[in-house]
Amino acid sequence: MIETFSTMLASPLMQRALIVAILVGISAPVVGTYLVQRGMALMGDGIGHISLTGVAVGWLAAGALGLSPNDVLAIPGAIIASLIGAILIEVVRAQGRTGGDVALAMLFYGGIAGGVLLIRLAGGTTTNLTSYLFGSIATVSAADVRYTIALAAVILVIGVGLRGPLFALSHDEEFAKACGLPVRTLNILVAVVAALTVSVSMRVVGVLLVSAIMIVPVAVAQLLSTSFTKTMYISQTIGVVACLTGLIITYHVPASPGATIVMLLIGLYAIVAVTNLTLGSFRRRKRASAAAAEPCSREGSSEQNLVAGRNHG
Repeated sequence: MIETFSTMLASPLMQRALIVAILVGISAPVVGTYLVQRGMALMGDGIGHISLTGVAVGWLAAGALGLSPNDVLAIPGAIIASLIGAILIEVVRAQGRTGGDVALAMLFYGGIAGGVLLIRLAGGTTTNLTSYLFGSIATVSAADVRYTIALAAVILVIGVGLRGPLFALSHDEEFAKACGLPVRTLNILVAVVAALTVSVSMRVVGVLLVSAIMIVPVAVAQLLSTSFTKTMYISQTIGVVACLTGLIITYHVPASPGATIVMLLIGLYAIVAVTNLTLGSFRRRKRASAAAAEPCSREGSSEQNLVAGRNHG
């Protein structure tokens, strides 16, 4: 393991990949904790679709400005599109109308369709979108690392620093409103942080799998803890370990880092869930056996007392 890390750290490419993987593993589950608590686990997936249009717009802008390489503005474009999409999603959600889910579906599908069309106009092909769809940590540049560091810092400051108000909002929005919290502002803030998380995670797992790195570590942590704060910290630990493990595996095996990380997380969830079920079943049988033995024990004691009473008489 030490030799593997030493070899990886000797490569500038892998140095950048490790930094991005660690930052994604730490920051993504923070936002996922709030989304799971609010029952909005698929919000990251929707924002990811919209961000693809931003990637294509970034290509168009770079071409119009004569910048090189063509994707130099792809991540900034994705950030802007994600922010706009997240705010639109929150506005539609806040309306609470019956057609809200239809509007969101059109927004999501329009995002990915717009990305495919615009990338053609920018002189690229759908192949150029593959790294953004599925993640390509091997193409992480120094600029991507700077974006990731800045965005991860913002996510952690908001997600951890405002943990109290955001937990109140996620647990019971009406209660948060009664407490005088700025509910609308906090809702927008959660949406914005989710958008930033999608932009951060895009290079590691891609927009199609971005929800997994946000949600699955939280799902595993919930099986291990009932505390909101502990769940957040455990999910961050799981996220970092999964990202690093996936990166190390794909360093030796020609596989997609994003897909590998997601499968590791899903496998971990399955192991923890089965273990919990097994332990729970064992405890229930143990309690049932103890409960069944207790009447017999009492009956035996009563008979002994009766015999002792007769002998004494």
